[in-house]
Amino acid sequence: MKNILLIGLGRFGRHIAMELSELGHEIMAVDVNEGRVDKVLPYVTNAQIGDSTNAEFLESLGIGNYDICFVTIGGSFQNSLETTSLLKELGAKMVISRAERDVQEKFLLRNGADKVIYPEKQVAKWASIRYTDDHILDYMEVDASHAIFEVEVPKEWIGKTVGELDIRRKYDINILAIKNNGELSMAISPDTFFTGNISLLVIGEHKAIKKCFHI
Repeated sequence: MKNILLIGLGRFGRHIAMELSELGHEIMAVDVNEGRVDKVLPYVTNAQIGDSTNAEFLESLGIGNYDICFVTIGGSFQNSLETTSLLKELGAKMVISRAERDVQEKFLLRNGADKVIYPEKQVAKWASIRYTDDHILDYMEVDASHAIFEVEVPKEWIGKTVGELDIRRKYDINILAIKNNGELSMAISPDTFFTGNISLLVIGEHKAIKKCFHI
């Protein structure tokens, strides 16, 4: 369990609060708008109405006590930038800020953000990959070069085993798990047998996965 400061309670910030709550974290939520604060009260440990560009207000929150500070302010990049910078000046351990455009990411990183999240861009990339190929069932980027894909079993693999196909050496990918009727099994061995009614969770470089599964 972590102590989290969440600043900015628009739609994205509210969803972050809901997910953090599900995971059991302690959350202090902050927004200048009383209505937005009220909407997240069921999901957070504490909440305050206040201006995060005000150094005295931020200092009163005890910034050094939080493991992570999320800055999810929407609509005013200036406020997001100022808040990010102030958090670092006040001793924040980890600041994760939201960007809406590429140029914003650069400024946020230069002004104290440890990480930048770009939900619109990330969802657009996920959707374009997920829905433009019939063989891809899900997708998650690991870094710039690697990803985890949920894919259908290639027809030429059906009726064979992991050992027969020598998948790791031949295709330079790793099978993490097999999904069968919604049930996930990570018990992968050389004797694991492929059928046509399962899907695979595989990890590897984008180019290796695309080549292997004809994506």
